[in-house]
Amino acid sequence: MADKHSVETIRKLLEAAKPRQFKESVELAVNLRDIDLSVPKNRVDEEVVLPKGRGKPIRICVFASGELALKARNVADLVIQPQEIEEYATDKRKARALAQSCDFFIAEAPLMPVIGKRLGVVLGPRGKMPRPVPPTADPTNLITAMRNTVRVRSRDKRTFHAAIGTRDMPPEDLAENLDALMRRVVGKLERGRFNIQSAYVKTTMGPAVKYL
Repeated sequence: MADKHSVETIRKLLEAAKPRQFKESVELAVNLRDIDLSVPKNRVDEEVVLPKGRGKPIRICVFASGELALKARNVADLVIQPQEIEEYATDKRKARALAQSCDFFIAEAPLMPVIGKRLGVVLGPRGKMPRPVPPTADPTNLITAMRNTVRVRSRDKRTFHAAIGTRDMPPEDLAENLDALMRRVVGKLERGRFNIQSAYVKTTMGPAVKYL
């Protein structure tokens, strides 16, 4: 069940934001303090499964062959065979379009070295390097979880953003997602809550409402 303060903050946000002609995302913005983000271990880089989902379709791409590719076809949005990797690697525009169109990537573990070498320059900076799985794995559960997952990355910046859902979701669901995300962020910071200067929630086009 969502924290009362979180529910009140989300309600205030939804009242303040004018209705738009498209499905707006709802985001959390966190401002950090007293932490040296030039040191990689201090950075936040987490994948958080939102208990109430993302509120919109999340696209999953799988690099695989054989048995894993067959299993993935039923549950993934796109399956790329090993022989197709080179097509993307030699066409930067096609590689960028792939990185933008898919939210998460999974790869048969033996393919990781070639993906890193040929597509790492496109996927790496976007935080989209594939999660490796064994060739005999059934990717169904992982893909199902990924459809409710958000990536939280601070990199070396003191301010970072993460989606907690969409505006048409019930306030209680958005608040529950907000709580889950904040728990993970606070848990990753060296001094927990003391490393957070402030936090706001906002819709894509709406005003920011203070949460912390």
